[in-house]
Amino acid sequence: MSSVLHFTPVTKVLFPIHHTFGPLVTKEQWRSAFRLQFQPWKWREGSEREELRRELSQSFACSAALFGSGRDALLAALRALELKPGEEVILQGLTCVVIPNAIHAAQGVAVYCDIDPQTLNMDVERIQRLITPRTRAIICQHTFGIPTDTVRLRSICSKRGLVLIEDCAHVIPHSSSSDGMGNVTDRASAGSGIGEQGDILIFSFGRDKAISGVTGGAALSRHPSIAQKLMQMERDARQFSLLSILHHLGYPLRYSLAKRCWKFGVGKAYLRVSRALGFLPPVLTEAEKQGKVDIEIHALPNALATLALQQLHFIGSFNTNRHLLANLFREAAEKEGWSYPRGVDASPALQKFPLFAENPTAIRERLKREQVYLDDGWCGAVVNPPSVPQDAAGYMAGSCPAAEDIARHLLTLPLHPTMDEDQVRYLIHALRSELRPSSQKT
Repeated sequence: MSSVLHFTPVTKVLFPIHHTFGPLVTKEQWRSAFRLQFQPWKWREGSEREELRRELSQSFACSAALFGSGRDALLAALRALELKPGEEVILQGLTCVVIPNAIHAAQGVAVYCDIDPQTLNMDVERIQRLITPRTRAIICQHTFGIPTDTVRLRSICSKRGLVLIEDCAHVIPHSSSSDGMGNVTDRASAGSGIGEQGDILIFSFGRDKAISGVTGGAALSRHPSIAQKLMQMERDARQFSLLSILHHLGYPLRYSLAKRCWKFGVGKAYLRVSRALGFLPPVLTEAEKQGKVDIEIHALPNALATLALQQLHFIGSFNTNRHLLANLFREAAEKEGWSYPRGVDASPALQKFPLFAENPTAIRERLKREQVYLDDGWCGAVVNPPSVPQDAAGYMAGSCPAAEDIARHLLTLPLHPTMDEDQVRYLIHALRSELRPSSQKT
């Protein structure tokens, strides 16, 4: 019988257990961010950005353009398509507000497709009835690292003359390769079907994604005309201010310090003060939460590309760790009778482990008392975070009933690279009193 099912509290469990408190701030990223603070000549320009571009291009056999965020990359991609006002872009329910925001900023109309509860991705069976003469593109999302059926979507798009955009923000698959001298290297790869079928691939290097540059993103295309437009938009993109770059470089340092101070009871207070002083740039601005978006695209600073590149080099170990921790959660779910979407079994590396619960909001609130923070912003709404006015994002209530139901019952568990097995076992132990088979969503 697996040890995951027999938890004995130990003093070495590190708190907080969380989704969002610097989840990808590894020791290596901390060191790089610290050094870069004192190398301002590398902040905007440098060789690391070109190396990041080259590695992404080689891994996915696409031309890569780099931008200041994943949402900037998506907006650039939609502009490269030269959407006409009123043209439609199909996206899934259970998504982030930055996706419809980008569609609206490109003068398009967001059309929501309901999801398959077992994959948390768009229900391909429903796509055909949503396509109209005004439809221009489909954006498919590999939710939490669960692959979408891109082969079928590719077939539909090819037959209907539509552009397929793959949102790969949650997952970067990898493969191992040998250099012929006995050295094995892990690198990003278009394996597991992810990144293989899209006309355009979108990546985010945000704080809780597959890899993190604190911010940043990329748009990759296999079509020379689109790739050329993306590169021109990158060249024309607005630069981050030097102060903004410094604040982003400070993110790994401040969160690392906060977690070190957590046991003394001052970690959260330190983060609140840092945020109030503007030292921690927000993930989403208040304007973005209201359905508005900055129509100006930003360039990716070399300093943040350096952080993302470093983590891309660790993608193999990141994915292996995520897979091992996910197996612990899956084994516990099977033993305890907890309900979860079976699509997780097809994921090369889950970003987080999804469960279904009768009242996940109450569970999250109770677990906060144990310094377990499971609010990741992906709960309670079809367009997240739940504070977003759904109509401002172009969503009509009732149009995606499965996504609405899932949003009410979704509880996600952290699988980031700074999460360890003791924390997973503690969380499983804590969930036993919260999740019971008789009360699970089926």
